[in-house]
This record gives sequence, C-alpha cells and structure tokens, in this order.
Amino acid sequence: MTTGSPWFQATNEPGPEPIPADPYGTPSTYGEPAASPGYTETPPYGETPAYGETPTYEGGPSYGQAPAPEPAYPEPQQPYREPQRAQPEPPQPYREPQQPHPDPEPAYETPYEDPYVASYEPYTTEEAPRSSPGDTTVLEAVEPLPGPGRAERRRAAAKGGRGKSRRGGPPTAASTASGTAKADPPAAPLSRVEARRAARAAKDSVGVVASRAVGELFITFGVVMLLFVTYQLWWTNVLAGQETDRAKEQIEDTWAKGEGEDDSKPGAFEPGEGFAIMYIPKLDVVVPVAEGISKPKVLDKGMAGHYGEGKLKTAMPSDKQGNFAVAGHRNTHGEPFRYINRLEPGDPIVVETQSAYYTYEMASILPQTSPSNVSVIDPVPKGSGFTEPGRYITLTTCTPEFTSTYRMIVWGRLVEERPRSQGKPKALVG
Repeated sequence: MTTGSPWFQATNEPGPEPIPADPYGTPSTYGEPAASPGYTETPPYGETPAYGETPTYEGGPSYGQAPAPEPAYPEPQQPYREPQRAQPEPPQPYREPQQPHPDPEPAYETPYEDPYVASYEPYTTEEAPRSSPGDTTVLEAVEPLPGPGRAERRRAAAKGGRGKSRRGGPPTAASTASGTAKADPPAAPLSRVEARRAARAAKDSVGVVASRAVGELFITFGVVMLLFVTYQLWWTNVLAGQETDRAKEQIEDTWAKGEGEDDSKPGAFEPGEGFAIMYIPKLDVVVPVAEGISKPKVLDKGMAGHYGEGKLKTAMPSDKQGNFAVAGHRNTHGEPFRYINRLEPGDPIVVETQSAYYTYEMASILPQTSPSNVSVIDPVPKGSGFTEPGRYITLTTCTPEFTSTYRMIVWGRLVEERPRSQGKPKALVG
C-alpha cells in the first residue's frame, strides 16, 4: 500500500468515507484530486478473501453496526495539484487544401423554374374592418395580376417557336409579352430556297432604286446651282476686279510712254483694247473703257465697252459732235453700272484719255426700254431731251437687276474739256 495517499490507510481504523470520484475528471469541491473514470481499486496481493468467505467493507462499519464518529481533526491531505496540460504543437505552415477531382455533372436536365414564382414570402393583407348591415358598400376595381397567366405563356411560347423568331427574325409580340427568363433556342439554319427568298427580300425594288437615283440627281443639281450662283454673284466680281486693275495699269503705262494712238482717228483701237478711264465720283466708280461691247473680251472683264463697230458705231470723246455711248454690266463681272439709277441731273461723269479730261453732267435717265431700241445711242438720242447736235454721253445697262430683259439709259452733256497737262478737273479734285 502506498503511504501518504488519502485513499489508502496504514491501519484498518475506521475513517471518513472517501468521496466518490467525478466521472468527468474534474477536481473535487473538497480539494481532493478526482479519480479517473472506470478506475477500480484492487486489494493488495495476499489479502484476497478465501473461497466461500464473505468480504467485509474495511472502510466502514459492518451491517447493523453504528458508524464510528468522525475525528475532530482530519488527517492532513496532499495539496491539490493541477494536472499538467500537454504542450501545444507548433503551428504548421498553411497549405492550401487540394480540391478533389470534380465529379462529372449529371446528364439530366436542370429542372424548370417558373420565373413568375415569387422568391419572397407571400404577401398578406390586413383584414378590412367589417361593416355593419346598414353601411353602404363601395365596390372597388380589382387590378389584374401583372403578367399573363401560365396558359397564356405556354401558348405564346408555342407560337413564338413556330414564328419567324425561330428563324432568326425579330421576336414576336407574344414572345416578348411572355417575359420568360430562359434564353431563346438557337436559330435553325435556313435552307437554300429560304436563303434565296431572304436575299431577294433584302434587295431594294426598282421603284426604291429609281427614287433614290432621282433624289441624288436633285441634290446634285441643287449643289451645282448653289455653286453657280456663288460663282456669278461673288467670284466673277473678284476676277473682274483683277482684270480691271491690270487694264488700268496697262493704259496708264502706255500713256506714260507716249505710245498711245490718237483717239481722234477712226479705227485707231482694236476690239478689246483699252483707251480711256471713266470716273463717276458720286458712285465711287473708276472703270477702264475698251473698244467694242464684246462680253468675253470687254464686258465680262469688268470694263465698259464703247459702241464703235458696225451700225452701232458712235463718236469718240474728242469728236466735235456726236454721242459717246458706252455699255457695262449692272450685276456680276465687276458690275460698274449697278447704281447708275442713283445719278441725278448735274452729277459729273469724267472720261480721261491720253490727251485730255472730258467732264459731262448727267442730264436725264430712261428707266426702262427694249434692247432693240438703238435710237437711244443716236447722235441726237431720242427720249433724252436733246434737240440739237452736240457732244453727248450715253450709259447703257441691263434692268431689272440680275436680268437682261430691258435696258436702262442715262444721258449726259459735255461741260468741260481739259488737257491733261493742266491737271485734273474740279470734279476729280474736289
């Protein structure tokens, strides 16, 4: 027997009954160590009772014997020692668990899920208060449930599967209204006949092609007309301004060199050749004057043309009698005579030649006449108010503006002839 143990005594004297051990191994509330569960004390060797003897309990009184009184002071017991805990193992480095090989997916199809089944709890409405028999009941319209019913969805799906949407065409209204969340089945390939029909349907008809061609022609024609108008109203003036500047410089250079012809000789200048410069101070017009009224050689270059050919031949400024008649554009190509309708009687018109300045005063105007009325450039022009031969000037241009239907005529009378050696006249100086 072990000495010092509270469970074994040196003698068989009666003592306090030991406290049974906790089956879970927890320490006793009396400060004694708990015995491990399932532990059974065996008697020492040699103390086993003989066969046939009835063992008696040594730790307590026998049957019918009164228990012995407990001692006043219990024997000292061993101090409680906390059982040592096993040291934790050091932490192992983290290893990512290996995922097992995924099992093959089952061959069965995913069960059909109704998209209209609500995933939330059913909505419960509060019970309306009951009305008394005397109250008037107001009927309210009941709104239908959103979306079509199951039967309608099935019919719509069946129609959509047989419609054009299955061939790759646009979805039908029924299939759109069904609102199913499932993806549409892949479109079936078209046959050769169906493909040819689809290609023919995709092609435009003859009427559509013709209408497009006509529309494109009209658009092109409109663009061309717009460009032509821009050219006539703006670009021709730019070109004419450049031509008149060059013609004026050429005339002045010829006069400076003394190579100019005497304007008193008949036929002294060739058609298109410049020989004079006209000034209209009120209109701020300075325009070269060339022989002839040819449009490409004279008028379209921005210059004024002298009637000096054939039956329309008129006098020169240096002639002692006659009518010096000139023509010019009213619109486009420099438009030198555009505002001659603003001239009033007494306004000066000066013509400069190599030998002298000829100053005329505006006398009268004819707003409109026929292009065939050539009497307006006669030596004594008709309708001008002149009755006797003299030294006159006549300006002719088209009217109304931007047309050549009629002619506008302005007449003037010579009031001064001043040699160039004496300087410019007062009309140009002032």
